[in-house]
Amino acid sequence: MILSVSRRTDILAFYCDWFFNRLKEGYVLVRNPMNYRQVSKIKLTPEVIDCIVFWTKDPTNIIKNLDKLNKYNYYFQVTINPYDKKIEKNVPMKKNIIKSFKFLSEKIGREKVIWRYDPILLTKDIDIAYHEKYFEVLASRLYGYTDKCVISFIDLYTKIKRNMKYINQEDINYEKMLFIGEKLSKIASKYNITIESCSEKINLSRVGINHGKCIDGELISRIVNQKLEIKKDKNQRELCGCIASIDIGTYNTCDYGCLYCYANFSDKSIKNNILKHDINSPMLIGNLESKDKITDRKIKTYIDNQISFSNMI
Repeated sequence: MILSVSRRTDILAFYCDWFFNRLKEGYVLVRNPMNYRQVSKIKLTPEVIDCIVFWTKDPTNIIKNLDKLNKYNYYFQVTINPYDKKIEKNVPMKKNIIKSFKFLSEKIGREKVIWRYDPILLTKDIDIAYHEKYFEVLASRLYGYTDKCVISFIDLYTKIKRNMKYINQEDINYEKMLFIGEKLSKIASKYNITIESCSEKINLSRVGINHGKCIDGELISRIVNQKLEIKKDKNQRELCGCIASIDIGTYNTCDYGCLYCYANFSDKSIKNNILKHDINSPMLIGNLESKDKITDRKIKTYIDNQISFSNMI
């Protein structure tokens, strides 16, 4: 099993102690986002988790807990954008995030710490020149601490349009995407960073950017030292190239308040959910209720302990 922690919220930033309680207990309960009463029980033991993929805007909390991951394979995706508090309301100072990013890279290796520059958006004040300038600032500071940067362009879902109207967000057409991609690709190459796109229809290969896989079977195979055969995740968008994983997060629970976020619905519901969080609960938000139906999720490892990756290449 590949464990995703998490596309739906920043567990490391806001619920890190809860996560490690769940590892200690060996299981977690996750509500189906589409069916409130349907609850999955998911084993979290090293025997069934082949790799954990962490998604976060601030990896600081994990640093003091790395020893608790000694029995697990894992890598990190850390989002560092050039936006201020108008867009990313509660995100910590970028210099502190970069400091934690570097420390993490030194501890576990730069291949396992991926930089996300995501999403790319344009406003009256944040134009292409702005991205060109601050992408280079960030790339220069992360030079030698990561091999890869993942980019994507903002998807204007209805709720995101509602949030973004206060900052005069501008459309990004095909030509602008290509132009931005070319600019960022040239900068990244100066710092030995490969750029990949995330769930983008546009083909940027002509400017040196290929379609990527955030939950990447090839990277995971290298980490576990074995070629794993895992199908594409059928639960993700058609353009998403990620392999199958199980996500243990809950929507509407991230307190960063980013205007572009697809995983939050309203500030009020986020605050209500945070109040329901219990560090000792098997669920991220709240607890089991009398009408809930629990199903043991069928979990399997993809690793064959008799085969090593080095023997297959």
